[in-house]
Amino acid sequence: MTIADTVERCRAHFATGATIPVEARIEALRALERAIVENEDRINEALRVDLGKSATESYMCEVGMTLAELRYQLRHVRRWARRHRARTGLANFHAKSFTIAEPYGTVLIMSPWNYPFMLTMEPLVGAIAAGNCCVVKPSAYSPATSAVMRDIISSCLEPGLASVVEGGRAENAALLDERFDYIFFTGSVAVGTLVMRKASEHLTPVTLELGGKSPCIIAADADLKVAAARVVFGKYLNCGQTCVAPDYILVDERVHDEFLKLVRAQIEEMFGAAPLDNPQWGKIVNRKHFDRLMGLIDPAKVVVGGQANAETLQIAPTVLDGVTEDDAVMGEEIFGPIMPIITYRDVKEAEASIKRRPKPLACYLFTRDAALEDRFLRHVPFGGGCVNDTIVHLATSSMGFGGVGASGMGSYHGKKSFDTFSHEKSILKKYLWIDLPMRYQPYTAAKDRLIRTFLR
Repeated sequence: MTIADTVERCRAHFATGATIPVEARIEALRALERAIVENEDRINEALRVDLGKSATESYMCEVGMTLAELRYQLRHVRRWARRHRARTGLANFHAKSFTIAEPYGTVLIMSPWNYPFMLTMEPLVGAIAAGNCCVVKPSAYSPATSAVMRDIISSCLEPGLASVVEGGRAENAALLDERFDYIFFTGSVAVGTLVMRKASEHLTPVTLELGGKSPCIIAADADLKVAAARVVFGKYLNCGQTCVAPDYILVDERVHDEFLKLVRAQIEEMFGAAPLDNPQWGKIVNRKHFDRLMGLIDPAKVVVGGQANAETLQIAPTVLDGVTEDDAVMGEEIFGPIMPIITYRDVKEAEASIKRRPKPLACYLFTRDAALEDRFLRHVPFGGGCVNDTIVHLATSSMGFGGVGASGMGSYHGKKSFDTFSHEKSILKKYLWIDLPMRYQPYTAAKDRLIRTFLR
């Protein structure tokens, strides 16, 4: 079946109205839940093959989070899909107003390779809950996981409801030539720009989940032991291949030495004295990205790690100290296990440094100072983040997740996912027992006074 045929099949299925009843959506989500649970071992093995993830990390960061999001949608979708009353102004007496969440139709979900299961399934769950039909395009860089997702989706969902298209750039290009009712893309800024350009040809709305250089600020009053543990966790999770990983660390010069000592200790405690020999330490997705990352490491500035194995595509957790804005590692999003440390003298200096760059997807601040916290949250633009932690703000369905500016547009998770894949249709229902004549010509002074009264 061609890509055009696949899209048309989804479009035809949506046209039947089969996805409109909420019970049909719930049935599809429950079938997907059962299939994921039954295939957990296959998913874990695929993630190990593609990225070297341990079973624990795979559940914590991919399968478990997906199931939590799916179950959240199941608990709430009936209420979200109901009509919701809205206030009716006096000018529309006598009437009632309400909104209806209408599915867009046939949507395209394009996902990345770094969390290939979660970042495919979570948008899919939201799209199905909202009543859409979906064409899913996982990354070619994680082929084992893509194949498992294809099998899971085809085993539990009708092909017109959700279909997986595998492949690389040619398939991506062919899909973007098709007309969709909505496109949800997660990936790089470069590809996101192309997606938005192609979507504009059909006036197709998009959500772009991108990335950028997400800063982490360590203030002088921070709890350094906790900060070191949580920064090391967030930075080296999935070998740093996380869009919301703390990309670089801005440390107050007064606590720099102590913080670096604690980071070094936490790396050894979490990953061992020889991380490349640790069976739970993962790998870089492919040789292209491995070589790019090795090119960002300045041997003269390595204070922790730096070891690598080209055959296994592994790079040890690495810390670079004495980094400046001119270093290669600060010229692009790292997306790997390299932690640059930059010192600052005054927190305003750190704030100005962040603002000079494109708006990041995340920002992290470690401090006990409520005034400093408030200043950063109000004056530094970023998609979302944490105070005194890293990464975990995305592990909730009660708040939306998304970027701003160069780090993306739109958001999802929980109700935000349902809203993202729905058009809110506004309806006013007018009653017939009275028809106020003031709006009809000819206009008189009396009608003018009435209009002014009603439109106060």
